[in-house]
Amino acid sequence: MRVLIVEDEAELAALTAQGLSAAGFACDVAATLEDAGLFLDGGTYDAVVLDLQLPDGDGLALLQRLRGRGSSVPVLLLTARDGIGDRVRGLDSGADDYMLKPFALEELAARLRALLRRPGAVLGLHLELGNLTLDTVARQVMVDDVRVALSRREIDVLEPLLRRAGKVVPKSALEDSVYALGEEVSSNAVEAQVSRLRRRLAQAGAEVRVHTLRGIGYMLTAAEGETIP
Repeated sequence: MRVLIVEDEAELAALTAQGLSAAGFACDVAATLEDAGLFLDGGTYDAVVLDLQLPDGDGLALLQRLRGRGSSVPVLLLTARDGIGDRVRGLDSGADDYMLKPFALEELAARLRALLRRPGAVLGLHLELGNLTLDTVARQVMVDDVRVALSRREIDVLEPLLRRAGKVVPKSALEDSVYALGEEVSSNAVEAQVSRLRRRLAQAGAEVRVHTLRGIGYMLTAAEGETIP
């Protein structure tokens, strides 16, 4: 799952991204409202962690812009402001949750997972194909109700393939799902992740196939004899 962190304190932003990455999130960081707008216009995020006090304005302006254009992406406000009025203003503007600085990274990750469990926050929290199931919140993969140990990036590859089972997922879309914007990615990084995922699923007895369409992308289908829901 991909999260945009909007925070101008460089050290705090880096620590937050590091902590959330360890918890299974792919993170991008924006230090200003302008940068955050560019990230949101150019990509899709499962949640936004938004500081209120930014160099070029109030974070609520970005929140109001999101809600004004119909976006329902979960937004968690992160700020040093402790007045009740500020909290009420943020929630009334469309925020889904609110945390005060300083905060524990474990709690932030837990709150984000809770937001993503809310009805309507993310379509398809449990994805299934054949005997393979992915819990997108708990980040657990099961084959015949037996847990399969996959790395964070292998799960990041599997999720978009499951969401579009039977359809081609471009290589660029998998790169966006697995790697943060600006992260250095080798030309064969996605191929390597797909290869490892394919091998692990086969070893676990998953009744699915990951197909490579050279120059186009990848497609996940049920194994022969199975049907795609």
